[in-house]
Amino acid sequence: MADAAETKQVRAAKALVASLADQLDLDAWVRLWDGSRLPLGRNPQSTFELKIASPGVIGSILRRPSLETIIQQYVQKGIDYDGGSLIDFGRMINNRPRAAKIRPLDALKAATKLTPFLFAKESDLVDQHGYEGDIIGRKESRRDNTAYISFHYDLSNDFYALFLDPEMIYTCAYYTDWSNGIEQAQFDKLEMICRKLRLKPGERFLDIGCGWGGLLCHAAKYHGVKAHGVTLSKEQLAFAQAKVKRMGLEDQVTFEFIDYIDLQGQFDKIASIGMYEAIGLENIQRYMRKVRSLLANDGLFLNHAISRKAKRPRYFKERIRPEQRALAKYIFPGGALDDIGHTVAEMELAGFEVHDVEGWRMHYARTCRLWSERLMARREEAIKLVGEEKFRIFIAYLSGCSIAFERGSARLFQTLASKSAKGPTPLPPTRADLYR
Repeated sequence: MADAAETKQVRAAKALVASLADQLDLDAWVRLWDGSRLPLGRNPQSTFELKIASPGVIGSILRRPSLETIIQQYVQKGIDYDGGSLIDFGRMINNRPRAAKIRPLDALKAATKLTPFLFAKESDLVDQHGYEGDIIGRKESRRDNTAYISFHYDLSNDFYALFLDPEMIYTCAYYTDWSNGIEQAQFDKLEMICRKLRLKPGERFLDIGCGWGGLLCHAAKYHGVKAHGVTLSKEQLAFAQAKVKRMGLEDQVTFEFIDYIDLQGQFDKIASIGMYEAIGLENIQRYMRKVRSLLANDGLFLNHAISRKAKRPRYFKERIRPEQRALAKYIFPGGALDDIGHTVAEMELAGFEVHDVEGWRMHYARTCRLWSERLMARREEAIKLVGEEKFRIFIAYLSGCSIAFERGSARLFQTLASKSAKGPTPLPPTRADLYR
């Protein structure tokens, strides 16, 4: 027979779930440590379950109520799920009625049900997967860009190959048809970038933060450019160099292990695809000036970046939200999202003329969903490569990103610009050729 304390904890947990179910009305269930299956809504029909492994899980969250505690419990399987995916659960949260939320008074009433968990025993939460340095890096003197990039991208090429397309493209794909798979969509994305930049044979093309070299190899193979890429990831560099050799493109494609700020030279066309998010908000002016200094007078620059909703002035000094801090600690240290209005303004202040801005928000929602599904399908291989805890972190990250793009809290824009000049621009009168 369960002791009195455990019986009280089960009763308290059931009362708490009943209160949440009344407020949130989700199509989901909660499975407690004693096997109880409780509805998290008024009439759930789905098979999705949130699983709570022990009373100590609730106790740890009660004593340290933060997103980081929840993440650590999830990583160590104190909190788990079954009967669906995290994207399924995220969509339930997104699609619930606006009125279905926990009001302050209801939260206070719910908290009174948690007293039996105040002294519940819990297993030690050992955080072995967070970045140990300055995760924000607002001050340039405290930023270590190489360490930031290495933390994420040097995890394992074999691991990334489990869910990326064969060209190892780790940025938003482009779907000319929503039924297209990731391979076709990534090919179409690379081709669209090349078309927007109007690449021509013999042109000098720079890719800042070139990843595994997919864009450079595509541009050289299909558009005949002389391409150069810079990266701070040793794993990506080794892969990209081997790929160029395998494709016989050594005379057209070169790479350099260097921070973009130290790069010298002149290029006819420049792309920065998914790198802008890594520079830090306070370094945007320096970034724009540097890119402009590398661009030929009649050249074009394409900036492809995740964005956030615009905020009122002084947002540089605001505290980052818990989900942003978690993303910086466990996935992308040193990164931050700009809003598209500020990006465009900084481009103009640096001496660029902006020609086109195109939003790809739903393209990234689908891309992250497909990545999550592909990684989940190869779960056992992933765990062998990086361990179960890191695997769980990536599933949560990819699923969370997909939901963030669906609900609009994250956006993706491609912005095309040239150096400001009087007279004609280096573009045709219409963009009809891009969509032929």
